[in-house]
Amino acid sequence: MEKKMTERGDHMSGSKSHQSWSWILMVLFITLSIVDIRFGLLGFICMGAPIYHAFRGRGKIHCSKYCPRGSILGKFLQNISMAHNLPKSLKGKNVKNGLLILMMTMFGISLYHAFQASNVIKAVGFGLFRLMMASLALGVIMGVIFKPRSWCQVCPMGYATGLIKEAQDRKRMEKMEKDVGNGKKVA
Repeated sequence: MEKKMTERGDHMSGSKSHQSWSWILMVLFITLSIVDIRFGLLGFICMGAPIYHAFRGRGKIHCSKYCPRGSILGKFLQNISMAHNLPKSLKGKNVKNGLLILMMTMFGISLYHAFQASNVIKAVGFGLFRLMMASLALGVIMGVIFKPRSWCQVCPMGYATGLIKEAQDRKRMEKMEKDVGNGKKVA
């Protein structure tokens, strides 16, 4: 039985939200990385999970059901947030593209320097830890000034998964149009 999708591309049935507790994973990541920077490599999971879900056709389900960063922002900032709406100027594609390019550039530079270090594993772990902490710090600042999960509206990983979903939808529509043009019935 195929699961129904919401407009955002989330599976409605059989998909329980873990937002109430997934913040613990972010705290564990930070703590473990401080104890041993090699645990910073776990940042690959945080970056890879949303992309994995998107390529599996699940859209932005990671953002709404699993994301530890979104969970920690929502849980701990709700009582101190000024709760202003994020200005439209910050929600646009230019800002999202800029943040995505900035984060990928920071990550690329970190990897470049890491592979020149004597201990590559520690250097890559530190690079990922620094990237995760920079985005968390920005998320906290945005969450205090605006609504707690304002970062989620401009998050580069959420934006990237949205781009993947748009490409998949476009491809699906092109296939349906081609099938209709060839006289095939489309359900």
